[in-house]
Amino acid sequence: MKNWYSGGALALLAILFLALTMLSSTLLTGARLDLTENRLYTLSPGTINLLRAIEEPITLDFYFSEAASSELPQVRNFARRVQELMDEMARRSNGSLEVRRIDPRPFSEEEDQATRFGLEAVPTGRGGDSLYLGVVGTNLLDGVEVLPFISPAREAFLEYELARMVHILSRPDRPRVGLLTGLPMSGGFDMQTGQRREPWVIYEQIGQMFSLEPVSRTVDKLPEGIDALVIVHPRDLSEALLRDIDRFVLEGGRLLVFVDPFAEADPGPDPTDPMSALTADRYSSLEPLFSSWGLMFDTDVFVADLGQALQVSMQQGRTAVRHPAIIGVSGARMNPDDVTTGELDSINMASAGALVLAEDSALSLEPLLMSSTQSSLLDSERLRFLGDPGELAAEMASTGESHVLAARLTGPAGSAFAPNNGAEGEGSINVIVVADTDLLADRFWVQRQRFFGTVLLEPFASNGDFVINAIDNLLGNADLISVRSRGVSNRPFDLVDALRREAEQNLRATEQRLEAELAETERRLNDLQQARGDADLTVLTSEQEAEIDRFMSQRLDIRQQLRQVRRDLDRDIEALGTRIKVINIALMPALITLFALWMAWQRRQRMRRARGGAG
Repeated sequence: MKNWYSGGALALLAILFLALTMLSSTLLTGARLDLTENRLYTLSPGTINLLRAIEEPITLDFYFSEAASSELPQVRNFARRVQELMDEMARRSNGSLEVRRIDPRPFSEEEDQATRFGLEAVPTGRGGDSLYLGVVGTNLLDGVEVLPFISPAREAFLEYELARMVHILSRPDRPRVGLLTGLPMSGGFDMQTGQRREPWVIYEQIGQMFSLEPVSRTVDKLPEGIDALVIVHPRDLSEALLRDIDRFVLEGGRLLVFVDPFAEADPGPDPTDPMSALTADRYSSLEPLFSSWGLMFDTDVFVADLGQALQVSMQQGRTAVRHPAIIGVSGARMNPDDVTTGELDSINMASAGALVLAEDSALSLEPLLMSSTQSSLLDSERLRFLGDPGELAAEMASTGESHVLAARLTGPAGSAFAPNNGAEGEGSINVIVVADTDLLADRFWVQRQRFFGTVLLEPFASNGDFVINAIDNLLGNADLISVRSRGVSNRPFDLVDALRREAEQNLRATEQRLEAELAETERRLNDLQQARGDADLTVLTSEQEAEIDRFMSQRLDIRQQLRQVRRDLDRDIEALGTRIKVINIALMPALITLFALWMAWQRRQRMRRARGGAG
């Protein structure tokens, strides 16, 4: 009888388990518990707000090739992730968003539709099959937005890409953004290489998000009806155009301006002449508007920042060194309370300037990007023929102060020009000023990669997000910013980076000593050879042989020191890694063990008191 009850209990448990499994698959479909630190798998509030703001129905068609991906498990897992995210968005849209899954089988009408919308067909190598993995969004007003191919490598940007598509389709008209630039952002023809230059990525992104309207530097007036104005590297602007920019800002127009004490990306007045960029002036400012706002921007100096200096290779085959003029502004040096920068990770800049607000200015300056406290101002002309970035570090005299690299200006301002009637115009302005133009250039923040004929963009910094965030914010849209800011999830090892910086300084000093001694030895050898005056240069004197032997011994000694520095660096990093492993692997089990021992001790104490009371 006991065995019968045991078998019945086991059967009952099995039935209950199956029932719970079936109920959970039905009742808990789509339910998830997101325990990631940044809640990467939960819709952001910005996405939810955008979905709830949809007024006209939107349809998202997810094209995915089932048969062509049958032997690609990673791609199929990613497609399931895309489908789940789109289904969750549809559920939170209150019926305004419809999601359809379409399998574009070979030679089918669905494949013809995918081709017509411009989706990318990626060859899989299986009998000529092609893989489709893209999204087409449509609205009732014939609006169409397309993601030609969603790369699994860009999974971190998936929510933003879909939210951006919904945001664009939900607006009847895109905001008009004027772009006035003194840099070749739109691409063109390269006279030196004889090839076409591709437009800058940020130029294309602005055009995708907004109705982009280029503004020539030679015109006297801005286009009518633009919602925001972006000015990049303003040089040689006429007074009439400056007056109209001044009017636009004072009348409530939104302005984003990029200026520079030394624009690395400026090709000079004659792009066909390689020497033009070396000798021409490469600074820009927006005077006299800056003066009327009380904003001081000195084009003669740039911010050198050792605390945020990036590693660069000046010559092929040479060891990469920290360049104080090329910096990566970390999240710790960004304004956490401003939606433009609050969730970004890093922004790369080159030869950036410093912004200072005059004491008598009526405006408020809110810093967005800052240098570290290991920074100082150096002459911008030092960058024109700079050979060794280490020279900049030697010239720096850090004061422990930070410098403002980008800022938001708000408040009442007067006109920089007196109107004909003699009365100056006034207004409340909302302007974002960035003291660098190079952050817009592709080489400082993004790589173009081709994947089966498709151009994929792989950002390694948040420069593009910062620019789009700024324009979005000036236009009053904060929801999309919060989505985009979740996209990049770079987690730098700050302690490891600090160890590397310290070791690199020691390594750099040793390398400089080696180079100096090598140059001195070569000079001595040349002097000895010239003093000989012999015709047979292959025969060495005893003095030359001694000099060479001394150099060889010296070189071996210095190389040994270099290896020791690298070993010390590796040892420090390995020790840090060991400490982290101990904390991650041993600390939690140790805490659980201690808790269990404490609970056991408490239980014994209660049992002892109970026995004592019973006695």
